[in-house]
Amino acid sequence: MEPLKHRVDRFFLLTQNGTDIPTEIRAGLVTFLTASYIIFVQPAVLSETGMDFGAVMTATCLSAALGCLIMGLWANYPIALAPGMGINFYFAYTVVIGQGISWQTALGAVFCSGLILIVLTLLRVRALILNLIPDFLKSGIAAGIGLFIAFIGFVQGGLVVENPGTLVKLGNLKSLPVIFTLSGLVLIGVLLQRKIKGAILIGMVLLTLLGLPFGLVTYQGLVSMPPDMGPTLMQMDIAGAFDLGLITVVLVFVFVDLFDTAGTLVGVSQQAGFMEHGKLPRATRAFLPDAVATTAGAAMGTSTVVCYIESSTGVAEGGRTGLTAVVVAVLFLLALFLSPIAQMIGGGYTPEMGKTLYPITAPVLIIVGCLMASNLTRIDWNKWDEALPAFLTFVGMPLTYSIADGMALGFITYPVLKICSGKSVHPVMILIAVLFLLRYVMLGD
Repeated sequence: MEPLKHRVDRFFLLTQNGTDIPTEIRAGLVTFLTASYIIFVQPAVLSETGMDFGAVMTATCLSAALGCLIMGLWANYPIALAPGMGINFYFAYTVVIGQGISWQTALGAVFCSGLILIVLTLLRVRALILNLIPDFLKSGIAAGIGLFIAFIGFVQGGLVVENPGTLVKLGNLKSLPVIFTLSGLVLIGVLLQRKIKGAILIGMVLLTLLGLPFGLVTYQGLVSMPPDMGPTLMQMDIAGAFDLGLITVVLVFVFVDLFDTAGTLVGVSQQAGFMEHGKLPRATRAFLPDAVATTAGAAMGTSTVVCYIESSTGVAEGGRTGLTAVVVAVLFLLALFLSPIAQMIGGGYTPEMGKTLYPITAPVLIIVGCLMASNLTRIDWNKWDEALPAFLTFVGMPLTYSIADGMALGFITYPVLKICSGKSVHPVMILIAVLFLLRYVMLGD
């Protein structure tokens, strides 16, 4: 019988992609640790609507594991999935609390959006959109995601704080979390410069151990039983979601997921070198996991599942195949029993000012942002009809705190500049620009 190692290598094409099992496991671990905050943030947000905290936590882990397994085993990409940040706030505070819609009906809207995404995926509409995006916009998207996650890292590490007069300002460099964030940047930067394998993971482990005596990391045990998912399981109100007033809500869920996932796929694929002549191989397969996981997640009791930009941390660690995503899936399942450990590493620290910071994972996000910024060199800055849309895309993402909104700025200006310059634009790209405009004019936030 063929050894298991060889079967794994052949199934995931490890050798062909220049990687191996230890590298993929390490990359999966880094990706999970960087994204594990969602295990606790998601139920905290959705519980504001009256949903059961424990049930949402279980649904979050299971839907994330499902999406990662499909991505790893079916699409063979090292991209993790989980309920998306941003869209969960829209679900909780705009749809349920703001519009007074029950969380059951909101879940029904998410379920319907998942079905629509499955249809769009099977019809290859999503793959068509991804492959039609011009190379300079792909570079702008990749760089924008890098700046976006770096900005998240600056905020989570306390390097940037809110300021009423200027929106943001430099944080307190004397505070312990900020010192840890800066130290982590230097530590991981030195390890990367010395080309030490597992630099990011080693840095995270060392920061976790150093954080224990300083109170930045709190030991909370090893094992706990998974919370009961009964309070949210199959509670979505699909009939209610078909109400005419909720059509716009369903469309917003579809639109945000559609372009959030497209942006993340482009960004991570550019970073990993997956693009071939500007196109992503197996694009249709890569789009299926979030659609299926969103539909299943709504049935279990959580909001829209998307591809995670934190996947870029695993790619930076060397992940190149679906084995990385499978490892993330296994860790999400283990998190149901080992949530104290996941919370210890991926959880936050709340200093005296009441702001929750993440000094262990923040340096990783900033480092990866630096790596992804290299995509800016691929943009021809002498062509204004290409440079300006790309610039608006990568600047817009961190400034609007949204991948989809940043893409909108580039996608709307791109056809306008091209047409006004006397150049042709693919009709689908013009249609996308019009849809973006309609999304903001007619559908609102």
